[in-house]
Amino acid sequence: MGEFMLKIGTDFLWSIAIVFLIGGSIYFTWSLSGVQFHFKKMILSLKKTKNVEVTPFESLTMALAARVGVGSLAGIALAIHLGGPGSIFWIWITGILTAANTFVESTLSAKYQEKDDQAYKGGPSYYMDKGLNKKNLAKLYAFVLIIAYIFGFITIQSNTIVKSIEEYIHFPSIFIGIFLSLLTGYIIIKGVTRIAHITGKLVPIMGIGYFLLCMIIIIKNMNQIPSIIVKIITSAFDIKSFGIGVLSTFIIGIQRGVFSTEAGLGSGAIASSTTKTEEASTSGLIQVLGIYLTVFVICTLTAFVILTSNYELYPWTNMNGIELTKHALTYHLGSLGNIVLLFSILTFAYSTIISGYYYGESSLKYLLKNPSNNAIWLLKGLTLLLIIFGSFASPTFLWDSVDMFVAILAILNMYSLFSLRKIIKKEWEHYRRKEKI
Repeated sequence: MGEFMLKIGTDFLWSIAIVFLIGGSIYFTWSLSGVQFHFKKMILSLKKTKNVEVTPFESLTMALAARVGVGSLAGIALAIHLGGPGSIFWIWITGILTAANTFVESTLSAKYQEKDDQAYKGGPSYYMDKGLNKKNLAKLYAFVLIIAYIFGFITIQSNTIVKSIEEYIHFPSIFIGIFLSLLTGYIIIKGVTRIAHITGKLVPIMGIGYFLLCMIIIIKNMNQIPSIIVKIITSAFDIKSFGIGVLSTFIIGIQRGVFSTEAGLGSGAIASSTTKTEEASTSGLIQVLGIYLTVFVICTLTAFVILTSNYELYPWTNMNGIELTKHALTYHLGSLGNIVLLFSILTFAYSTIISGYYYGESSLKYLLKNPSNNAIWLLKGLTLLLIIFGSFASPTFLWDSVDMFVAILAILNMYSLFSLRKIIKKEWEHYRRKEKI
């Protein structure tokens, strides 16, 4: 009964969140003249800024570390399971449209960022406070984000890592969770600079490795790719299931797309604010690049690997989603698929855990202004305990809970972005005049 009510509440919140996310992305795409299509400027924006502890590239990898996690592996599998191949089409569309939201939130975050020891801090709470002068809204956002990431995203990553390892080496989940907790503690004790440096090294390695592996599988099954693309598109507009069927596929595609990219949630803006750039719009363009890498590289490759397998024969019961990805990889690679998945999960999900923790710490710093070391250590301790909890919690409960909090974050953040639309338009016009674009 409890899980049923949670599902009803989550669906209601998502019906509102979708209007905010899609409506806002269409508006910003139009008002900012297709800001998400300036690809050359995105690449040039990665140029290193002098005298900063966290470089623009490291801020990108920190955001990518949070995005390219379970959402890109288990989440895509779950989308195909719940919404069929057509959900992938809506993930693509969501990625393109909501990239405009990412530009807006990241630019505003850079505009209102504050110094934080040797690095910087910012995010939605800061532009809600300093831009909108709505402190209560800013505090509410910070509180919900702590719950969403520390209690939600991190536990899902832990659950996925443990499920993968447990099936491979048949080791008790609680002990795997404890080991993962200790490993995480070693990184987060050092703070944002260590987290940024770790993700700066880990994300490129895991991204390139996963890309090459998936491309080998896709090339071997190239004869299936054209028909799969057709199936993805036609399934998104399946006449036979028109109505509830198409609507379900559409909503699931948006949910999983937003979960993978975090576009419109504001969380990626927290990572983008850790570095200092000459122009706030530069931070926005960098994060748009991250959206495309997540959606059109990692998520799409995962979808093709699954859809070229015999995924329809897999038994669907209380799925985390990673089970289907594992099934697809072992279908293509045999026992090697287990090793590949294990490595991918360890790097993808672990990088998301440490980035997600930083999002929580940043929000705590906003709520308490100058939190004592005891408060920060309490958050770190709670994070490590929740990693252990995630190792044996119900995947269905975790996914439904996170989806609910993601919807709340989207509603709060998109309301703020639209309220600050005049400021962001001025920022973008100033940047375009300066760069002559």
